[in-house]
Amino acid sequence: MARFLKSKDAAIGKAPGELIFIGEQKVQESTIRVIDYDRDNLSEQELKDIKDGIPYTQTETVTWLNINGLQDTELIRQVGRVFGLHALVMEDIVNTSQRPKMEEYDDYLFFVVKMMRYDETEGIVKSEQLSMILGKSFVLTFQEQPGDVFEPVRDRIRKQKGRIRKVGIDYLAYALLDTIVDNYIFIIERLGEKIEEIEDEILDNPTQDVLTRINNYKREMNYLRKSIRPAREFMLHFSRLDSDLIQEDTAPFLKDLLDLANQAVEVIDTYREMLSDHLNIYNTGVSNRLNEIMKVLTIFSAIFIPLTFIAGIYGTNFEYLPELRYRYSYFIMWGVFLAVSLAMLRFFRKMLWL
Repeated sequence: MARFLKSKDAAIGKAPGELIFIGEQKVQESTIRVIDYDRDNLSEQELKDIKDGIPYTQTETVTWLNINGLQDTELIRQVGRVFGLHALVMEDIVNTSQRPKMEEYDDYLFFVVKMMRYDETEGIVKSEQLSMILGKSFVLTFQEQPGDVFEPVRDRIRKQKGRIRKVGIDYLAYALLDTIVDNYIFIIERLGEKIEEIEDEILDNPTQDVLTRINNYKREMNYLRKSIRPAREFMLHFSRLDSDLIQEDTAPFLKDLLDLANQAVEVIDTYREMLSDHLNIYNTGVSNRLNEIMKVLTIFSAIFIPLTFIAGIYGTNFEYLPELRYRYSYFIMWGVFLAVSLAMLRFFRKMLWL
């Protein structure tokens, strides 16, 4: 399946708001996990039914409900009913080809963002869509599969590190988005190291393998850029949002989140320009090598032109040809060949063509 655009054949002609899973099924069964905490208490468990999470949301604690697996549209529909989500929001959740964005509703905010990871074995960046609902007393997250970049956040919650257990639900949403953006920068830096390593190879030995790697890195940077630029746009909106869901103390952290997103985009653009420069250097190097080869071949061709001319004259079939019967004609001809060749080589060197 294409990474840049996923097939939407199943959704063609369907009514808006109809739940149709678009993407690749990555788990057999969807799961629901809740983390509920305040300054002094922590509860973490797996739920069998989304309705079991309602009591958590009716207290003053911070409740994080995470759903793994989006192919179960009936579960997503139940979540929508329980938490009063708009039909179009639920449609976007099960459509894994969504562009990163933020939408504001009366009593919650809806985010779509891509979580990235770099596969060292295949040498490509892989993504997973994360949908997030920020409500007054809960955060809902929807993932395509288990395994994510949020384990440091869970660790901070469990071990009471930092301020996350002392603040509200909006800070949890910030912490999750911040972890995603930090991971963007980590992946970009990892690719950047590889991009910088090939610069010497381009100058020393511009092989076809180097060209293939340059094109692969350009493709991966374009893939990252496709997800990170729109994410930066909604983070700009998020940092300037005037909403009762965002506490005043959290606003500075949202601006810092925007700075990180800007940094990620700028670094991507820098490496994309660097790859373009690498490609130009590669093409220039190959062209120069070809020119050197052509120069040598041209010089040898130029040397053999007069020799071919002389040999052509003495290879004619006239009966009365001067020197034809002279005893030393053959050796004289070779002497002329050598003299002409050496004279031309000396002339080429004097003209700095060699």
